[in-house]
Amino acid sequence: QVQLVESGGGLVQAGGSLRLSCVASRSIFRINNMGWYRQAPGKQRELVARIISGATTIYTDSVKGRFTISRDNAKNTVYLQMNSLKPEDTAVYYCNALIDLSDYWGQGTQVTVYS
Repeated sequence: QVQLVESGGGLVQAGGSLRLSCVASRSIFRINNMGWYRQAPGKQRELVARIISGATTIYTDSVKGRFTISRDNAKNTVYLQMNSLKPEDTAVYYCNALIDLSDYWGQGTQVTVYS
């Protein structure tokens, strides 16, 4: 089991950048599969990016080339660097950990991009 706490969201103009952080309540060294999801108003939660076994990264097409997921095991933290933000990136962003086939979620952090 693990608790996840996101931070780093905020209000940003289109073209700007934000870095989201997800701090886990315990070591993430053995958590091979972590990711970021987002949910916009009236829409389903969708995958943004995943990092698997610390090396393999997966991105949804709309963020490829703009977002980068990374992890720092020493800090029990997963990051999402978001560049060239667009209004359509506006959503609540959630951190996710997949442990023994169970999903764990943070409380989310709001990202709002204005044009």
